[in-house]
Amino acid sequence: MIPISSLSEEQSALLNEGKFLPVMEHFYTLQGEGAHAGKAAYFVRLGGCDVGCHWCDVKDSWDAEAHPLMDMNALAQEISAISKTIVITGGEPLMWNLNFFTSKLKEFGATIHIETSGAYSLSGQLDWITLSPKKRAEVQKDVLAKASELKCIVFNNDDYRFAEEHAAQVSIDCKLYLQVEWSKRESMTPSMVEYVKANPKWNVSVQTHKYLDIP
Repeated sequence: MIPISSLSEEQSALLNEGKFLPVMEHFYTLQGEGAHAGKAAYFVRLGGCDVGCHWCDVKDSWDAEAHPLMDMNALAQEISAISKTIVITGGEPLMWNLNFFTSKLKEFGATIHIETSGAYSLSGQLDWITLSPKKRAEVQKDVLAKASELKCIVFNNDDYRFAEEHAAQVSIDCKLYLQVEWSKRESMTPSMVEYVKANPKWNVSVQTHKYLDIP
């Protein structure tokens, strides 16, 4: 594994072009959340995130240096032979240039989803954009404009206000979801259910993969 801080000029160029990217893990599973919950999909979790949510359940992804740089051409070919639905997640995947990776996935016939905080502008060929905004980072306007679904995490009552602020900025076709933060599911689920009943433009997203005990 080559630390990003120790890359040669040639290796840095490959990283900037997105031909090699830090990959924490990749695995075939079911999408657990949002509009595509229950569908089989291949997940690619990229390393690196500077948003730093205190309730993040994949904090190991934050340090890009901790994850090996992988050949994204080879990875695209490998995973698209297993599934044609690919979910790029993180970390914060839009920290990286996704043009090369997604173009290769498209060559192999893949449909590409991304899960992002929206802290960085879009790159790559993306078929479904899940925007999950965080209070620590402003969402880029191009992500708001093109989001396929807005998924806001409910940790406390102020998150309903935060969710509405972002719902007012996405397109009319964007699906709206509220999802209780896992550690708060007992205390916040009742209020979330009542909020959706009173505001039926919203839907409830449940982390079904945690109940099924799958990645």
